[in-house]
Amino acid sequence: MRCIGVINQKGGCGKTTIAMNLAACLALLDKRTLLVDMDPQNHCAVGLAVPEDQIERNIYDVLISARSEKSLAVNSIIWQISQNFDLAPAGIELAAMEPQLAGKDRREELLRDVLAGLGDSYQYVVIDCPPSVGLLTFNALRASDEVVIPVETGYFALHGLIRQLETLTILRQQCSQPISFKVLASMYDVRTKLAREILNELRKNHKSDMFQTVINFNTKLKEAASFGQPISEYDPSSKGMRDFMALAQEIIESEQPHNLEKSVESVESQLRAISKTADELLTESQQKLGVRSVRGEQQDKKISLQEKIDNFYGVRQNQGKVEFVALYPRAKSVLLAGDFNNWQPANTPLNPQGSNGRWSVDLPLAKGRHSYRYIVDGRWQEDPYNQNIQPNEFGEYNSVVEVK
Repeated sequence: MRCIGVINQKGGCGKTTIAMNLAACLALLDKRTLLVDMDPQNHCAVGLAVPEDQIERNIYDVLISARSEKSLAVNSIIWQISQNFDLAPAGIELAAMEPQLAGKDRREELLRDVLAGLGDSYQYVVIDCPPSVGLLTFNALRASDEVVIPVETGYFALHGLIRQLETLTILRQQCSQPISFKVLASMYDVRTKLAREILNELRKNHKSDMFQTVINFNTKLKEAASFGQPISEYDPSSKGMRDFMALAQEIIESEQPHNLEKSVESVESQLRAISKTADELLTESQQKLGVRSVRGEQQDKKISLQEKIDNFYGVRQNQGKVEFVALYPRAKSVLLAGDFNNWQPANTPLNPQGSNGRWSVDLPLAKGRHSYRYIVDGRWQEDPYNQNIQPNEFGEYNSVVEVK
């Protein structure tokens, strides 16, 4: 049984979409496949049309009872999605598992232990990890033979990848576990120069550690999730289907990906190289956009590029209003939709600030928690400069602002 964890700490990179459709395509290639959802939001069940109100038990019940006299077998919670394709759903209870198991021995090995009880029932197990680092993610990594790291070919992709590699390094150090990984470029839009540059940098820095397959941006994938179907059922002739079949075939045909035991010796130098590359890309973008350099003015301070960007873009409250500021140098229009305008983007356009790609709008918002998304040239997306996010019903993420 080959266990594959799909992990990315950054939301909005298509992690759950990749886990679901990879599992579906493996099953279509006649491989008995189990998809295990370790995300408390239970998006795999939603994306595969499993009725949540009929899920009586989920992976939480299996894990929490694993070492008790009344242990629950994984088989007792499995839902059949299609031929060769089963799902072990999650539940919101997973969010409470970490404090419940505080102080317990080997609590990070629960998932590995329960999956071992499956024997030869499945050839592949695909694990969808939550977008955070904690007990659930470490359980998934501990159970995995290898890890797929989906990386959106967007603005902060290279820096986000550093965090994933650091997590794998920490796991190895704490658990003395060799673990394999491969990087998967996702949501790739060949039409944009930035996406092409980032894909080139990923391939240059990872070479054999990266899948040849690239998951292209494809609206059919989002449509399939909204209808509760994998792409193999929703539109077998789509480009999204071709991408995931190619990924499944590449995984099947490949030998075990390289072992981190060997590569971890050079991970720190690799991280520095990747970080440098990302910094260069960001610096070049800032220079082209005419953004004033902070480093030249504050030689005595070591200010990261991320901190510099945070100084210019994001969401901030000022004199009773909330200011939304974003950088979209190639955009023709940037609109804002949220619960404060009934999700009607036409009502709230952002205004371009000069010719440097900066867009902004000030809104008087009521106190409380507000969800929102940007619509950039017709494409809905989360705010890339706001780390406060929450999942939505479409398997993606809304950005969140707390108004005080």
